[in-house]
Amino acid sequence: MTPKWRELADKLAERIRTGEYIPGQQLPHIRDLVEAGEGSKSTVHAAYKALEVEGLVTSSRGHGTLVREQTPLKRLGIARYDKAKWRDGDEVAFIADRVASGRAYKRGEQTQNVSLVPAPPAVAAAHGLSEGAEVYARARLVKEGDQPTHTLTSYYRPEHVEGTRIVDPTPGPAGKGGGFRVLYDAGYEIDHMREELRARVATPDEAALLQLAPGEWVVELHRTTFTADDMVVEFAVGIHAATRFSWSYDFKVPDSAQKAKQ
Repeated sequence: MTPKWRELADKLAERIRTGEYIPGQQLPHIRDLVEAGEGSKSTVHAAYKALEVEGLVTSSRGHGTLVREQTPLKRLGIARYDKAKWRDGDEVAFIADRVASGRAYKRGEQTQNVSLVPAPPAVAAAHGLSEGAEVYARARLVKEGDQPTHTLTSYYRPEHVEGTRIVDPTPGPAGKGGGFRVLYDAGYEIDHMREELRARVATPDEAALLQLAPGEWVVELHRTTFTADDMVVEFAVGIHAATRFSWSYDFKVPDSAQKAKQ
């Protein structure tokens, strides 16, 4: 038998999806639903918590429970790394996502911290370094307005980036074209990448940083960036709020059998 709180959560979720409750609108106070016969106070509270975990609403003291904006940002695949964007223009990857989503980037929506750190195991393995060797970590927190969307920390060998804008701690993209343009100007033109994704529940620290409800999920991205001769020039770890992105890929389908015949 379906619990009463689940039935109520499903009923409210349907009203959100059909537009009866619109983004930014406050849901009824718990006491109002109790008085309307929707269940006890604990039942309504459990239903609201379920909606929060599912990413449909946000709750805060003094503001009540509000319907969350449900139009996610597009997180482009191959297209976000188009060289014409960063080599010949000034559009960094996450701003390409904003453009594709029809949304603007405002100065100050990316903060960052740059420091020399001992290489964590995954970073050392990607760069072919001994664990604990020093690397530059460029950690960014990206927001849309006041709402964080994701973090991204790029790790570089010191000899690749010392003296460049990449190690400048000024908040925002690393100048025109961002980090990829800096590497290009330093003689390290990016050629191909490998991205690995996995979904998981956010840690308490991630939930606090990204302003997530308890139990919300994130998508963890590992990106390895290579030059044409397979030199790794960046290894990055991103933590994305799962409900704030849609992941979009548009690519040519490979035909390895046809290639082998040529």
